[in-house]
Amino acid sequence: MQAPVIPDPDVDTEIGVDEPIGEPEEPGIEGPRRRGIYLLPNLLTTAGLFSGFYAIVAAMAGHFQPAAIAVFVAMIFDGLDGRIARLTHTESAFGKEYDSLSDMVSFGLAPALVMYEWAFKDMANFGFVWGKLGWLGAFFYAISAALRLARFNVRAGVVDKRYFQGLPSPAAAGIVAATVWLGVDQSIPGPALVIPAYVLTVAAGALMVSSIGFYSFKDFNLHGRVPFTTILVIVVAIIVITFNPPSVLFLVFFFYACSGPVMALWRLRRRLSQRHSK
Repeated sequence: MQAPVIPDPDVDTEIGVDEPIGEPEEPGIEGPRRRGIYLLPNLLTTAGLFSGFYAIVAAMAGHFQPAAIAVFVAMIFDGLDGRIARLTHTESAFGKEYDSLSDMVSFGLAPALVMYEWAFKDMANFGFVWGKLGWLGAFFYAISAALRLARFNVRAGVVDKRYFQGLPSPAAAGIVAATVWLGVDQSIPGPALVIPAYVLTVAAGALMVSSIGFYSFKDFNLHGRVPFTTILVIVVAIIVITFNPPSVLFLVFFFYACSGPVMALWRLRRRLSQRHSK
């Protein structure tokens, strides 16, 4: 005679607790239904991740111009995947996490390693301490990008969408990549620009983890009607960028990075003047 089974008090015997977590079972199919992912936006995210990975490989091989260009290509895919997901109603939690991991490679590790290989690596020729400062500067940028992305993920629903808190990682990557691209375009070796390149890289990392607000352009409506002059301005901007991409892109991202601190100082000065007027 089989002994009666005594329930374990530490185990919840409520119905459904021991069932595997997943989608509900469909009639006539054994086991839980597997949840899939949306193909198109995640393919674009993968293309951005590939661009960041290629930038690292190209920099390790000494091909710095293609490496810098690959970072900007990753920006294009990063801008497309989210918009395509919203337009096609294919947003998902998986896509958001995958996009964040892709951004860490493309805008965190890739710019840091490209800059290190181009300029910081030769700092070791000046001594052991200088060599450590070289890779520590690149690491500071990378860890700043990771912290910036983590903070953005946990605060995405509680901040003003018109402004980013801290410099966005793609903009910071644009400064670093454009610096490398501009130096290669002007036939200036990285070690000759190591001091300004180091300052720009560390400053970009510091701005990413700062609390300074940067305009996000998210209130720019792409679906509604716009004046005819808006299209003309966009066309002119594209023509200017194609005229000299490294110089124009460097100036665009540099002035955008400066816009946050300038506006913060202007608001601080206005508040102080209001206090004194009272």
